[in-house]
Amino acid sequence: MNNPISNESGGSRFDSVPPHALVFLAIIAIQLGAGVSTRLFPAIGADGAVALRIIFSALLLWLFSGTRPGVGLTRSIVRHWQLLLLFGLCIAAMNYCFFKAIERIPLGVAVAIEFSGPLTVSAITSKKFSHLGWVALAALGIVLLTPLSGAEIDPVGIVYAMLSGVGWGMFALLSKRVSERLQGNTGLLIGMTVAAVLMVPVISTVPADKLLDPMVLFIGLCVGLLSTAIPFTFEFEALKRLSTATYGILVSTEPAVAAIVGAVLLSERIGVRGLCAVACVVIAATGVSVADMRHQRLVDKSG
Repeated sequence: MNNPISNESGGSRFDSVPPHALVFLAIIAIQLGAGVSTRLFPAIGADGAVALRIIFSALLLWLFSGTRPGVGLTRSIVRHWQLLLLFGLCIAAMNYCFFKAIERIPLGVAVAIEFSGPLTVSAITSKKFSHLGWVALAALGIVLLTPLSGAEIDPVGIVYAMLSGVGWGMFALLSKRVSERLQGNTGLLIGMTVAAVLMVPVISTVPADKLLDPMVLFIGLCVGLLSTAIPFTFEFEALKRLSTATYGILVSTEPAVAAIVGAVLLSERIGVRGLCAVACVVIAATGVSVADMRHQRLVDKSG
């Protein structure tokens, strides 16, 4: 994939920016995108908002990737159509459930619960006993958010967030398979396109006068930029200079960032119980990443 931010000398205008800062900016952009998207709920509902987000994101991915349809791309799609279809379904379901969750529960709570998906996948695939302990800590955080612990949070929203977490976990597994079969970000590009096509029936239920409102379209475009174009560009640049383990530690702060964005942008208050739950998930995610980093260092030394 051609990098649209690269200059003619082969460098990047982001070379002077620390990679850690780029990852944090990407995380902030994603959560800002989720927060801004809630402004669409009164006009077109959560269904319309998620459909608009995915469709704009797919269009922006095509624009920023520099990829053009051709024989090679067509062959890749035909050869791996089943995997790409499943990947697109996963993207659509994950985003849909997440938007249905933040329609009912605070953003920080939804992201904390959703984070359980990739954490569980990491524990299962690594087969390390220590990872199970971190997942148990994350599970404790999630229990703190449920009515079982006395928390007054919409249980339907919790279920949607959990389903989104399952989708995120599947997305992590499928991403690995897709990246092994297609070069660059082609798989993500096609998967997002499939998700956008799946969203057409959803967005068709939105009244045309509301959907074509200039402010709705403008907010939808902003959400697409914040959710896709900006974070993908920043993370693409950052990962050139960061190890996967370090990147994992930085991403572990995402639930905390979501809680801050929810408090500042949406005036959401999750209380002491919610803060403890988010802390459990952040610590668990960081613990998994640090354990992976230490394991990799041992492997490198023994090699």
